[in-house]
Amino acid sequence: MPARSGTSIRSFDIMARSAPPPLLAADIAAALAAGDHGDPFAVLGPHDVGKETRIAVVLPGAESIEAVDQETGATLCRLDPVVDGVFCGSTADIGRDDPYHLRATRGDDTWTFDDPYRFPPVLGDQDEYFLAEGSHRHLWEALGAHPVTHCGVDGVHFAVWAPNAKRVSVVGDFNTWDGRRHVMRGRGATGIWELFVPGLGDGERYKYEIKVANGDVLPLKSDPVGFGGEHPPQTASVVRDLRDHQWRDQDWMAERQRRNAVDAPISIYEVHLGSWCRKPDEDNRMLSYRELAETLVPYASDLGFTHLELLPISEHPFDGSWGYQPIGLYAPTIRHGTPSEFRDFVDACHAAGLGLILDWVPGHFPTDRHGLCRFDGTPLYEHADPREGYHPDWNTLIYNFGRREVANFLIANALYWLESHHVDGLRVDAVASMLYRDYSRKAGEWIPNVHGGRENLEAIDFLKRMNETVYGDVPGIMTVAEESTAWPGVSQPTSAGGLGFGFKWNMGWMNDTLSYIAKDPVYRQHHHNQMTFGIAYAFSENFVLPISHDEVVHGKRSMLGKMPADGFDAFANLRAYYGFMWGHPGKKLLFMGSEFAQGREWNHDAALDWHLTDQTPHGGMQRLIGDLNRLYRDNPALHQRDARSDGFQWVEVDAADESVFAWIRYGNDDPSPVLVVCNFTPIERSARRFGVPASGHWREAINTDADIYGGAGRGNLGGVDTEPVAANGFDQSVSITVPPLSALFFVAER
Repeated sequence: MPARSGTSIRSFDIMARSAPPPLLAADIAAALAAGDHGDPFAVLGPHDVGKETRIAVVLPGAESIEAVDQETGATLCRLDPVVDGVFCGSTADIGRDDPYHLRATRGDDTWTFDDPYRFPPVLGDQDEYFLAEGSHRHLWEALGAHPVTHCGVDGVHFAVWAPNAKRVSVVGDFNTWDGRRHVMRGRGATGIWELFVPGLGDGERYKYEIKVANGDVLPLKSDPVGFGGEHPPQTASVVRDLRDHQWRDQDWMAERQRRNAVDAPISIYEVHLGSWCRKPDEDNRMLSYRELAETLVPYASDLGFTHLELLPISEHPFDGSWGYQPIGLYAPTIRHGTPSEFRDFVDACHAAGLGLILDWVPGHFPTDRHGLCRFDGTPLYEHADPREGYHPDWNTLIYNFGRREVANFLIANALYWLESHHVDGLRVDAVASMLYRDYSRKAGEWIPNVHGGRENLEAIDFLKRMNETVYGDVPGIMTVAEESTAWPGVSQPTSAGGLGFGFKWNMGWMNDTLSYIAKDPVYRQHHHNQMTFGIAYAFSENFVLPISHDEVVHGKRSMLGKMPADGFDAFANLRAYYGFMWGHPGKKLLFMGSEFAQGREWNHDAALDWHLTDQTPHGGMQRLIGDLNRLYRDNPALHQRDARSDGFQWVEVDAADESVFAWIRYGNDDPSPVLVVCNFTPIERSARRFGVPASGHWREAINTDADIYGGAGRGNLGGVDTEPVAANGFDQSVSITVPPLSALFFVAER
């Protein structure tokens, strides 16, 4: 074809070779459109191109986009479509660091928004260092979803750990759950991905879309450090603003250390919030945190309890797990309200003089696809080998405690509840399952440790570091271990070779005494040691005596249902048992409903049978628990030396044929010891003599057979006087009427 006049073929060739390159290469645009680009900040947002600023945007569904002046709305730059959903343009009217808005159109719709890719990172070098090292104690301040003001703009900063992901996007209603629109910035070796999304705030639903190395996209994941969740069965995380709560518990916090001490009176009311009480006239709904603050808190306080303990309130997908299979360790469950409302509940507890303990589950997590299971396509939080990483009993996964980032995630979570929510203590669930690699496993189903043993060395180290950290960082708190074996030093300091817990549940005492009390009284003389054996090791740990939820469910029957008789004797048996428990060394824990002798087993789907408290034996039991709590709290002899052998002395230990037990409790600050006498037969012991360490009048402070408790009213007319008659190794003694199936408390008056 001949050239046009004045132009040669050679000239056309030169012009073609010197034409400016496209603003955005087609292959890069295609990768952005497909959500395959692993480094969107290298392309999207403003970039210098010669003397102009290039702006690239991914917005599937838009027909046109302009960069506009933030104040006037005047057009600064038109962005042309490169491929479907990807737009690019350039202008000399703004610099790379100048603010601008984007205006998009689709049909008759026009909307304006801020470009998330024009903002620098939120996380700093120090955050990166501590995250990489696995030592970021305030992990929740770096990861998760935080409403913030960044570069003068309000929005939400998202950050998540997914080191093996090819690409991570935050998705939600704000981007029609489209993972191409908000691809996050990778932070290199830390494995952290972050993105500031302007214009978002509290209440926004979101998840993470993760593309793995082979290009597969995982099921959408909830945020491991999310502070809120949707109402189950929905599973999205929800942005919650944790800033600026106005705490009102300064007085409580100032004296918390005294209230949580080993020598303090600690009587715990264990509660499952979802079934303590419900609203039957409102579709049987659960109570909110604020309603519980108005009902549960004064109830527990009026009954003389010193602490509430809540079954796990971390977000969990299945009601039937009672919270022990949590998905969102950092999120108070939305079943009862928002984090702000939960903090109001904590404030109410403290205003009423109640400490708050949470059940905490670092031992395992469920396999739900939206949770931590293979979070970035790899066994990230769990072990790869099921012989280390799978719980056969609970169909759950086990945390890899030896991985520094996982241990950091869990230790920071403990600090989060104690610091950010002013919680007073954590009861650590299923510690025994963490300590032993062969827990509930047959031969060949577990892997020995590096020394060939069964101890889980990584879990042991984790528990020690957790306790060292929380006790070191948060004054006055307590940790409690549910540990069912004879592992030594659970509640001893780590410096002395212990695990560092403040207290340990006394599961042996619980099993022995419940076995005894369930027997017909005629056979109890043959099992006398079940009630006395606990003293042999009572001072080896700082013990809590637990009558917990596990003892009144799954066919174990209620506390009243465990008694070997019916009617009057069943209540008398249970009253005597509670007297034995409150007089025995060790802090106290009682599960809800047991305080008024609910007849049926606990049902997590239904409220307690509160109507029973209007009936004399049930209401009397409730009154007894209140009086026992007040006696225990007000008499130093009953609590100050709970963990010291010099606070206890047997008076009558071998009266097996009578099923009678008697002992003295001593305190530090009060010269008045307390005599406790129990009779576990239906036979009255008249004029039964017991030696005592002090002469004078001994006031009958509690008699579980009193008519106000539903008993027969037999007793000692308010007290007894000593006589110079030697008994039980003492020079002085008292003659007491011990009613059938009863426990008596006598306080020396000086």
